[in-house]
Amino acid sequence: MAYNDFRMDNHWLPFTPNRGFQKDPRVFVAADGMFFTTHDGRQVIDGISSLWCVGAGHNRKPINEAIKRQLDTLDYGTAFNVTNDKAAQAAEMIAAMAPGDLNKVLFCNSGSEAADTAMKVALAYHRARGEGHRNVFIGRERGYHGVGFGGMSVGGIPANRKVFGTALLPRVDHLRFIHDPVNHAYIHHQEPVWQEDILTELENRILPLHDPSNVAAVIVEPVAGSAGWYLPPQGYLKRLREICDKHGILLIFDEVITGFGRMGSNFAADFYGVVPDMLNFAKCVTNGVIPLGGVICRQHIYDAMMGAHSQAPEHAIEFFHGYTYSGHPVACAAAIATLELFQQEKLFARAGEMGQVLGDAMHSALKGLPNVIGIRSLGCAAAVELAPAAGLPGKRGFDVFMDCYHKGVLVRSAGDNLVFAPPYIVEKSHIDTMVNVLADAIKAQA
Repeated sequence: MAYNDFRMDNHWLPFTPNRGFQKDPRVFVAADGMFFTTHDGRQVIDGISSLWCVGAGHNRKPINEAIKRQLDTLDYGTAFNVTNDKAAQAAEMIAAMAPGDLNKVLFCNSGSEAADTAMKVALAYHRARGEGHRNVFIGRERGYHGVGFGGMSVGGIPANRKVFGTALLPRVDHLRFIHDPVNHAYIHHQEPVWQEDILTELENRILPLHDPSNVAAVIVEPVAGSAGWYLPPQGYLKRLREICDKHGILLIFDEVITGFGRMGSNFAADFYGVVPDMLNFAKCVTNGVIPLGGVICRQHIYDAMMGAHSQAPEHAIEFFHGYTYSGHPVACAAAIATLELFQQEKLFARAGEMGQVLGDAMHSALKGLPNVIGIRSLGCAAAVELAPAAGLPGKRGFDVFMDCYHKGVLVRSAGDNLVFAPPYIVEKSHIDTMVNVLADAIKAQA
């Protein structure tokens, strides 16, 4: 029997219009496979992997059992001056999956913490090399790197910066956004080809303005996920790698969304053939069941920071940073089981295959509908962009989200973008239902 006897008087929801939520609570009480069960007993398709997290689908027994075994063995142990076997094993597995010589894993608890961790590593690395003056960071317009003050500083989503702007880091600049709504409104499993090099601005304006010798790092999402699944121009990330190498600047990929299968590969770095100096991860690494995040660093970063302390006493800490729950044994047990499940069921390859099915369905069913101004699909994700209602940006997207929810489909509303990023176990029948419900909702809200 569905549980209904709950009150919303004390629960303040994140990134949610709480006033309206009180009038129409949306509460999940169970989940299995592709479906949630709501408090009023309905089934809702999880069309977004619960915010990009649940790649293997809900209630996967191997992950659940691994968590139970770990709780009965080692429930928690501090990460300071000691570690645990599961953290060491998870780090080894993650490093083995990473491209190039990305092989040193710093654990944290979320993508937000991963962003701040990577930024602190960048500052400490340059200081260790005798270039402590490198303290400028470059992000990108409409980029999302969590809600920590560091991540918001390099992030470029205005709503996340509006209220907290006075407390953000001062030495930050932002690259131009990567979407051309005129020439590339509709993109289906291909990289948009631009006639101009939009990174010319980086070399001709941003770097000269700050002087390249003062820049610590550039941080970007390979695909702009939180903004609404916007795809980089062909060759963009390779060109960015070249510019960073030329000027001794670290390149950080925020793969909290794109990592662990979303692109049909281990990471977007593999998909695009570019190795960053640091790679941030979270979300799918544990299938969403327990918070875990981290930063994978290249060998030269670790070596520089260890080398800078080669003459210091052995008890001296080389990097003064960490979290109480860094490498939590239960979270790492969940990660190990998740990564094994991904491999056993070949779910990354499946994500690439079903992403093509999703993109086909989105472009076929939604192009030409009222207010549709763009559709973008790549990997196991796709977005449809709607023209905003006059004077009410985001309302049309939110209304469509609500309509879909009440008809049994969870879609992600990112402003006036509606995004699907289903678990990799998704079937064509699920996709057909998701897209048809979305199409009906777009027409209903026209």
